[in-house]
Amino acid sequence: MKAIRVHAYGEPGVLVEDEIDVPQPGRGDALVQIAASGVNYLDVQYRAGRIRTPPFPFTVGMEGAGVVTAIGPDVDTVRVGDRVASAMVLGSYAEYAVVPAARLVPVPDGVELTSAAAALLQGMTAHYLTHSTFPLKAGDVALVHAAAGGLGLLVTQIARLLGATVIGTVGTEAKARIAHEAGAHHVIVYTRDDFEAEVKRLTDGRGASAVYDSVGRDTFDKSLNSLRPRGGLALVGFSSGPVPPFDPAILGVKGSLFLTRPGLNQHIATREELLWRAGAVLQWLSAGEISVRIDRVRPRAEAAAAHHALEARQTIGKTILV
Repeated sequence: MKAIRVHAYGEPGVLVEDEIDVPQPGRGDALVQIAASGVNYLDVQYRAGRIRTPPFPFTVGMEGAGVVTAIGPDVDTVRVGDRVASAMVLGSYAEYAVVPAARLVPVPDGVELTSAAAALLQGMTAHYLTHSTFPLKAGDVALVHAAAGGLGLLVTQIARLLGATVIGTVGTEAKARIAHEAGAHHVIVYTRDDFEAEVKRLTDGRGASAVYDSVGRDTFDKSLNSLRPRGGLALVGFSSGPVPPFDPAILGVKGSLFLTRPGLNQHIATREELLWRAGAVLQWLSAGEISVRIDRVRPRAEAAAAHHALEARQTIGKTILV
């Protein structure tokens, strides 16, 4: 089979398509024929060596969907022929992947496998951000950075389902239109307008209840300033770079604010929680209550180009490899 592997950390060009043996499922595992793989910033971090990885060479990819073709001993959660998806399991940029069966979730008949691969990781992230990290309710105001990106579009839609008012930030007018179409009540083009001042204006000086920030360094200070007293900032990414060290006493000075850097693994630590979050996302997709915007579907061999476009912020929505 073919798989996209990393033999040394580096720029997108280190992604190499190798011919390797089809892996075999062990105890508790299932072999999945991958129909589609989602491309995420997390994959970039693995490729660049910013996250601890298995020994070289290793197969990239943390999100995929496909069909179970074989199961190992002691597997009773999936069967051969099941349509399934997984997230936070390394190795999806391949024709086949061995996945712990407990980490696989069923894909409803009404959801295409490409949509499942596009929505699962970021959809579950949006779910825990809006349901667990800072649970939103009617009357809350959510500030969503990178609102036209894959995660931002899903946070926007789910926040609206919960009754919150959504303020999105984007870099261009074209992305502003996409964010509006996803349901953002207000969209700020941060390259033209100061988003801190705009948030205060739109909320009559009160500020946002929660800020969901996947940008990091460039937005951090103003994100804190955009919060109302006792509001919360969730740092969910660092596309502009890491946030410099700061004095936690600032949180008190600015109004008893909350700050967290959450991760998906800790929010799907049990199968019950995994099925809750994945089930909600996939059922919303099936019912048409949310949609996933696929920016581009690329052949798996173009993984390096997909990483380059993602890092250059040239994508609107999600990139899929098939």
